[in-house]
Amino acid sequence: MTITLHTVSGAPRGWRVLIGLALKGLEWDTHILQLSKNEHRSAPFLSLNPRGTVPVLEADGLVLRDSIGILAWLDRQYPDNPLFGKTADEAAQIWQVTLEACDYLREAGKNLLTPVLVQAKPLPAAGTAERETLNTAAQSMHAECRWLEDLLEGKPFLAGNVPSAAEAVAFPEIRLVQRAVETRFEFMAPLGFEDPQSLYPNIIAWMTRVAALPGMEKTMPPHWQEKAPAAQERSI
Repeated sequence: MTITLHTVSGAPRGWRVLIGLALKGLEWDTHILQLSKNEHRSAPFLSLNPRGTVPVLEADGLVLRDSIGILAWLDRQYPDNPLFGKTADEAAQIWQVTLEACDYLREAGKNLLTPVLVQAKPLPAAGTAERETLNTAAQSMHAECRWLEDLLEGKPFLAGNVPSAAEAVAFPEIRLVQRAVETRFEFMAPLGFEDPQSLYPNIIAWMTRVAALPGMEKTMPPHWQEKAPAAQERSI
């Protein structure tokens, strides 16, 4: 079966599927859409997804348009290396963490990182309404990081001893925070991310484990060609 994933470089929902494919040990082709050229609004892409959003997965005539739906399909189509566990209890735990990350971690990431990574805005001055909005977004992300830090206490992965769909959803969000620290440290440090290694040691160790899994290198955003200076010292 030929699998093609249409996505945008660094888009968290598409990245989820890429990680799911890697965790399954599958081969796939990636079609990177260029937002600057409005390729997500082109007639060929809209024929696959009239909503104009990513990801979209094609597999021998099958077209799927939701990241979590795609992960669930992958688990049924390719039972080895299950993303949602082998038992009812495992499935319940994985689904719970996965959906919490979908709802809360994704929202925190969007609110904090859109002005940093997407809009490339300067840090608003202290005391302004824009800075207060950003401070609130940072507090939400710190709350979600503390949630992940607690989940990882005493275990290597978010829902147990093996990577799962929870990693597929949570890793892109946290790796994007790391990217912001690497590339916009002057923006992130005043928001409490100046020393994440000390704040979130379990997350740091978890990210290292996930990044080292087979196939993960292929999931990384293509436009991240070079690491920022001192990236090894500033990470989350």
